[in-house]
Amino acid sequence: MTEANKATVRAFYEAINEQRFDDLAQYCHPDFVFYHQVDTPHPGVAGFRASEEKNFAAFDDWQMPIVELIAEGDQVASYMIFEGIHARDWAGIPASGRKLRFSLFMKLTLRDGMIVEKRSHFDRADIRQQLAG
Repeated sequence: MTEANKATVRAFYEAINEQRFDDLAQYCHPDFVFYHQVDTPHPGVAGFRASEEKNFAAFDDWQMPIVELIAEGDQVASYMIFEGIHARDWAGIPASGRKLRFSLFMKLTLRDGMIVEKRSHFDRADIRQQLAG
């Protein structure tokens, strides 16, 4: 079960990195909820997709490779590194041309072989500091 869950998570992030946003629904349970930071829920694949599309729109050379996956039962932890060039406005910050690099921790819960919950944790202050210079 854990290896199958890790394979689903790998395929999910591969679709994101390749900007195959139409494919995301096949990995997400109908009850999918994305938590952008601690307690901000975004129900449904459409809200998550919109969030990811904003990132791709604002950063050139976007990369978000998986560094490590750890799975136990119905949960998968994913440690990733985000890198991209801040080419267009993002979160109210005008394009700076700076390279952004930060780590992300994602905790994903699967049900019936699909991702039902995705929790994202990263340091917003670090991101803003890097973009502001």
